[in-house]
Amino acid sequence: MPSESTPPFAARGSAAEIEEGTAFAPKFDRDGLVTAVTTDAKSGELLMVAWMNAEALARTIETGEAWYWSRSRNELWHKGDTSGQIQTVKELRTDCDQDTVWLKVDVGGDGGCCHVGYKACFYRRVPLGKLPAALERTGIQKVR
Repeated sequence: MPSESTPPFAARGSAAEIEEGTAFAPKFDRDGLVTAVTTDAKSGELLMVAWMNAEALARTIETGEAWYWSRSRNELWHKGDTSGQIQTVKELRTDCDQDTVWLKVDVGGDGGCCHVGYKACFYRRVPLGKLPAALERTGIQKVR
C-alpha cells in the first residue's frame, strides 16, 4: 500500500489532460468517493454499483481483487471476504472525466454478487409510463 502521505494517483490536470491524457487522476466527490460500476467480464451483465475511496481503488489496482467503501458500514470492504464471492478484476476502466470506474470481473464462490442472494443487484425493473410504479422481476435467479 502506498503511504498516506504519498497520493497513489496523479494530480488532476487540465480538462485536456484528464480527458485525453494517460495519467490516472480519479476525481473523488466531496465525501472522497468515486462511483464503481461492476460487470461480469464474460457476459457483460451489470452486477452492482458501489463506491470506492482512494484506499479501496488503490487496493483494487494492487491486488487485482475488488475493494469498495461501504457507506452504510463506513468501512473498507473486500468483496467476497465473508461470502466467498471474491471479484477478480479482469479489466479496470475510467470514464472521460475520471469520476467513475468500471470493473469487469470474474466472480468466485457461488457466482453471486448481491447481499440479498441474487447473481446481480439489479434483479427488478421499473416499468415506464405509469406512476406509482410497481417493481417487476427480471428473471435473475437467486444463487443462495
